[in-house]
Amino acid sequence: MPVVDVYNIAGEKVREIQLDDEVFGCEVKPHLLHDVVVWQMANRRAATAKTKGRSEVSGGGRKPWRQKGTGRARAGTNRSPLWRHGGVVFGPNGRRYAMDLPKKVRRQALRCALSMKAGENMLRVIDSMDLGVPKTKEYVKALGALGMENALVVVGEPTENTSLASRNHPMSKLMQPAGLNVYDVLKYRGLVLDLKAVELIVERLKS
Repeated sequence: MPVVDVYNIAGEKVREIQLDDEVFGCEVKPHLLHDVVVWQMANRRAATAKTKGRSEVSGGGRKPWRQKGTGRARAGTNRSPLWRHGGVVFGPNGRRYAMDLPKKVRRQALRCALSMKAGENMLRVIDSMDLGVPKTKEYVKALGALGMENALVVVGEPTENTSLASRNHPMSKLMQPAGLNVYDVLKYRGLVLDLKAVELIVERLKS
């Protein structure tokens, strides 16, 4: 099992812990990471523009004028694409880009992402991320002490002070274990977990 140091908020080592090998020490499979990132980005993508066809626009219901004798071209409905306010021919139809991906693949990809951070020594475990004061300056100082200026910070139960202090920092993101995902793990250079977060992540991902 991977053994990592546990730091306090000042960047001082306080003890060591063993991480679960199934979650933090599995084989990294790049194709799984790629598949899950594509899935996440596709699901975030908004649908394309949507136009109304002749069956969707308002109007119709009766023939505009009689078939013969008016001198005008015959017409059966004012919904025709030839008419103003008529339907659109072959317009975009609101395509959605969402994809399906098995839950087992998503879980394994998250294990791979966590294992990759641990293998690259870009994972830091902290005993607590409670800052005491809601100041971004103190939050940046804490990350700097860990050598993680650009990092995803995952805490089991974020305090109000930590949440407020982290909101204005563009190089990091604070979240809870329930929201942990492959895209965010890969987006940030480092990964900071508190002890409670480690416990919840293992509980969630260990089969």
